[in-house]
Amino acid sequence: MGKINLTALRVRETALKQFASGKIKRLPQWVDVVGDVPPPEALIRKPPIQHQLVRQRMKTIPGSSQPQTVFEVQEKRRKPKKASRMFQPVELRYEEDELRQEFFRDHPWELARPRVLVEPTKNRFQHDWSRMKQPGKRLDGESVVQRQLWLLNNVPDMTKSAAYDIARREFYRLRLQEDIERRIAAEEAEATGAQFGPSMLEVGMELENKQYELWKDWAKNEAQILNQKFASLSGAPELANENDEKEPVKSFESVEPEELN
Repeated sequence: MGKINLTALRVRETALKQFASGKIKRLPQWVDVVGDVPPPEALIRKPPIQHQLVRQRMKTIPGSSQPQTVFEVQEKRRKPKKASRMFQPVELRYEEDELRQEFFRDHPWELARPRVLVEPTKNRFQHDWSRMKQPGKRLDGESVVQRQLWLLNNVPDMTKSAAYDIARREFYRLRLQEDIERRIAAEEAEATGAQFGPSMLEVGMELENKQYELWKDWAKNEAQILNQKFASLSGAPELANENDEKEPVKSFESVEPEELN
C-alpha cells in the first residue's frame, strides 16, 4: 500500500511557503479562512449510524388510570456487512413497510388494480385515518395500511392482528358498497336505453377460446407429422399384419406318414 496523500490538508502551508519564497506575489483570499476553519484531520471514515425502528403504542401502564403513549424500539439482528458495503447509505425502515407487505401478500390481486401515481393534493399525509374512507382518495390497499397504523398508534392495548382484522373488515364493507353502487348505476343506465359492450370476463373468454382453437389445429398438425415419422421408420404396418395372419408352414419332420400317402 502507498502512503497517505496529505496534499489537501497542507494546502494553506504550501501557499504560505510559496508566498515567503516569492513564487507567488500575493496570498490567496482563502488562506485566512482555511486558517480559521481548518479541514478535518480524521483519516478514518466512520460507518453510518444504524437507525432503529421506533413504534408508537397506546398502553395501559400499571398504576395509572389513563393509557399513555409509549415508544418502543425494535432491535433487529442484522448480518454483518461486507467491507465493500460498509459505507453504503443506511436502509430506511418504517412500520408501514411491514404492514403493507403483509396486506399485499394476503391480497395479491389488489396490485392489479389501476393506481393514480400523481398526488391529488399536497395535504395527502394530513388525512384523518380515524375512518377508512377519505375524501379525495381512492380506496385501495394503502387505506388499509394507514387505517391499521392509526389503530395501533391511538387505540389502547391494540394488537397488530386485531388492528389488521378491523381494517380489513372496514375495507371489505366499503368494497362491497362500491360494487353495489356500480351495479345499480349500470342497471339504471340500461333502463334508460344505454347499451354496454361485452364485459371484461366475456372478452377474456372469447380470447381464450380463440387461442384454444388455434392450439387444437397446431396439435393435429403435429400429431400427423409424428405419425408420418414413425411410419417411415417402422415400415408398412399393413404388410406385417398380413404375414402374421398366414398359417405357419409345417416342416418335413412334423408331417404325418398318412398325409404323405
